[in-house]
Amino acid sequence: METTLTVTAAESVGPDTVALTFQSPETFDAQPGQFVKLSATVDGEGYARFYTLSSPNVTDTFEVTVGVSEDGGPFSRHLAQLEPGDELEVDGPYGSDHYEGEARVVVLAGGPGVGPAVGIAERALDDGNEAAVVYRYDGDAPAHEARLDALREQGADVTVVGPDGDLTDAVADALTGDDGEQTFVYGFAPFVDEALEAVREAGGADETAKVENFG
Repeated sequence: METTLTVTAAESVGPDTVALTFQSPETFDAQPGQFVKLSATVDGEGYARFYTLSSPNVTDTFEVTVGVSEDGGPFSRHLAQLEPGDELEVDGPYGSDHYEGEARVVVLAGGPGVGPAVGIAERALDDGNEAAVVYRYDGDAPAHEARLDALREQGADVTVVGPDGDLTDAVADALTGDDGEQTFVYGFAPFVDEALEAVREAGGADETAKVENFG
């Protein structure tokens, strides 16, 4: 479903990180962990990039989290400058590795993977299920700290690891091996490889993990 959508909110949620919220079209149906394609023309050139949903549901609005850096190119800078009332082309949703009501979700997130991590964990708790998040941030500080704190307060197991931090112990603590537990991994390729290795070392089933590799 490709359509022009209006931005309803744009806010900084951490260093070089912006959350964009859009009004959901009547026919839009997506689950946490799926992604959409955002596209626009910037300085006469067309751009399109994929961003994973960071909201727990899409009933009225949905959110994506965008990482922005000096070397991130004109499109990410364009997204970072959007304000309520601006419009953007949106296509999707895409992806099959998403939340499906699992009894316990364990989300391993690297860098921009924190977006789907908070969305999936919030949805799981809203559904009366359990959630754990292991998040290794890039840069100077974590993104979505307020939502991570709220997840802790609601009973989720949340571990935040610095840029050079090891995942092994955090992943082992998050995995229980109980029936109905599902592992999710979101991040760039080096993080995905390291996270899956940590799952294997903890005795988890890395082959059943739902993985979105950002490249």
